[in-house]
Amino acid sequence: MHKYLPYLAMTGLLVAACSPNKPTQPIEPDTGSAAVMVDQYSFNENFSSYLETLSSDEFEGRAPASEGERKTVEFVEGKFREWGLKPYDAEQGNYQQQVPLVRIMPTQVSSMTFDSDDLGEFEYRSQMYAWTPRVQDSVSLENSELVFVGFGIVAPEYGWNDYEGLDVEGKTVVILVNDPGYDTRDPEVFNGYAMTYYGRWTYKFEEAARQGAAGALVIHDTGPAGYGWGVVAGGSPMRFDLARENKNMDRAQIEGWLTKESADQLFARLGASYAEMREAALAPDFKPVPLNTSMSIQVNNKFDYLNSPNLIGYIEGKSKPEEHVIYMAHWDHLGVDPVNPDDGIFNGAQDNASGTAGVMALAEFFVSQPQPERTIVFALVTAEERGLLGSDWYADNPMLPLSKAVGGINMDVLNVYGPMRDVVVVGRGNSELEDYLEKYAVLQDRYLAAEPNPEVGSFYRSDHFNLAKRGVPMLYAKGGNDHIELGRAYGEEMRAIYTRDAYHKPADEFDPNWDLRGIQQDLWLFYSIGHELANSDAWPNWHAGNEFRAIRDASASERQ
Repeated sequence: MHKYLPYLAMTGLLVAACSPNKPTQPIEPDTGSAAVMVDQYSFNENFSSYLETLSSDEFEGRAPASEGERKTVEFVEGKFREWGLKPYDAEQGNYQQQVPLVRIMPTQVSSMTFDSDDLGEFEYRSQMYAWTPRVQDSVSLENSELVFVGFGIVAPEYGWNDYEGLDVEGKTVVILVNDPGYDTRDPEVFNGYAMTYYGRWTYKFEEAARQGAAGALVIHDTGPAGYGWGVVAGGSPMRFDLARENKNMDRAQIEGWLTKESADQLFARLGASYAEMREAALAPDFKPVPLNTSMSIQVNNKFDYLNSPNLIGYIEGKSKPEEHVIYMAHWDHLGVDPVNPDDGIFNGAQDNASGTAGVMALAEFFVSQPQPERTIVFALVTAEERGLLGSDWYADNPMLPLSKAVGGINMDVLNVYGPMRDVVVVGRGNSELEDYLEKYAVLQDRYLAAEPNPEVGSFYRSDHFNLAKRGVPMLYAKGGNDHIELGRAYGEEMRAIYTRDAYHKPADEFDPNWDLRGIQQDLWLFYSIGHELANSDAWPNWHAGNEFRAIRDASASERQ
């Protein structure tokens, strides 16, 4: 028996979604309404069905370019068509935006050698891990000079430029992971303990390429990286990328990681240690340091091309059809492990059949409501597990101009453990969308909380990020750990068990005993925010000082 739950009289979202053909009254969010106490309520039976279907063995882990993909596309398109969403491809009447991908498999990676006899060589996987982002059969660096560039950051809004005055053409840069705020814990330095985009290893490679570097090597350190060396070098070397016309020739020839111990060997030649060099790099006036050695390495590849679709449907706005709100989740997961004799299917129930089902449940409800003034886009993207590739393609090829995207909500690993008092905001403090979230969370007698580990940069590791870095304010939030009935310890235990036993493992399977009331809470929040934005003239922005604020401000002129 469910105990009392602070909820809203407006909970028609969830009941109506169970019976999409039943006429419903429009829900008008009312910020003056008081939360009421309800004994129990019926959870969204359609949501549960979508979640169970998408994560079933029949869907084979929903890997891109697989039979599981075909079944996913067929299922989602069928529902979008049934509900009357407008299709992404109006001419063909389908909801697919094809994403061109390239699959790259290194067939040989040499050891990393140096022109200094005292260094010997660094072995692949144990001392370094490297690849080439370029789509070529073979890439090699010969005697590329090594330069330590500190954190490898160019951030004008923070008055920081680790490359100032440095020409890295033909050179390989050695870079620290994370950003200076992690080390200083000073909220006045970048974003303090919470990672900014400048701390992400992906940014390090992007900036090195912009600077013209031939190679880029990030130093792994478990604390500031947020994961151990095994995460970097322990898995399959197969990589996926977007199949770009330039074959990534604008990227550095070699990208990779060094262990902290390997970095210590390099720095020892200067009479210093990794710890001392990291400390020195915290100074805003830090200058790059030549490492007085050159590096050589070769990578051989084989590669093939494939397509995988983003699935996009929308409700066209009545008066402002180009202005739009975006709901997003990734439909893909890891597929099947053919060598697992017991259970080789990575069902991905929480990650991310839950988010996919959430977008579907919201789409199903929105079509039963009066036509909004602005367009609402429902985007289920592919290849998130391969590097946020589907959302990256969409961000470069949007259905509507991103300058006219009011904002968006991303759903990734929703809460299946019951109703929570807290709503965890990943990257809290980033944008004004949090004001909308808090307004509606208060109506549920809930409060906003920051993510428990902001130093690992989770905000930059899900699909919304590709829209965020192009200026679109994006909200990434979900029910937290403070369980209304069972307390915080229970919620934390459930999250820990999932991370330990099921995350990216075959054990991430649908459980009919899950308490989906928490997802009902969150879907109502997401609906309420989107409904208000889609029927207003508001243009929420990033907060002052955010790394994406300038891009958003620059796009304002395009909205005229």
